[in-house]
Amino acid sequence: MGRWEPNARMRLVRAAIDLCSEQGYDVTTVAQIAERAGLTKATFFRHFPDKREVLFAGQEEHSALLAAGIGSAPVDASPLEAVATGLHTLTASFTAEQRAFGPRIDRALATSTELQERDALKSVGLAAAMTDALLARGVAEPTARLAAELGVLAVKQGYARWGAGDRDDVEEFTRHALAALDDLRAAAASLS
Repeated sequence: MGRWEPNARMRLVRAAIDLCSEQGYDVTTVAQIAERAGLTKATFFRHFPDKREVLFAGQEEHSALLAAGIGSAPVDASPLEAVATGLHTLTASFTAEQRAFGPRIDRALATSTELQERDALKSVGLAAAMTDALLARGVAEPTARLAAELGVLAVKQGYARWGAGDRDDVEEFTRHALAALDDLRAAAASLS
């Protein structure tokens, strides 16, 4: 594959996921990722500040999709109904290739405390995006924060269920995430 071919960013993501799942995150270098992608280190650094961030590519887009979905929910939607709309917007954007990434990224995460910390920051970022979108709808801050945290848990649980499934049905992620949100809503109601 020539250096001039399109999709350099996705080629780097694929190469990083492959290498980190094959040999571990700590021993994988930026040079190896660039070489596997058929690109240069300079190209890598035009797209990503470091090797950790290549494994979390798309986080900004995911946050934006969640916020847009929440913003597009009907005016009379409850906070969790608005979060459900955000989850639908996000999960509908996922592809079968992203599903295949899941187990390989999980293998890399399991080998690195640094990646586990970055994964926690990703969750914080997703929660912040949902909280801000809910606050913009006029939801009180404690309620917005709680709804957003439930949304993050629903994304994680839905993704885990989707990744463990046998089918290539992309819409299955949406069903799993919304079912997880319903389970969490019921669990929260049982707290009082």
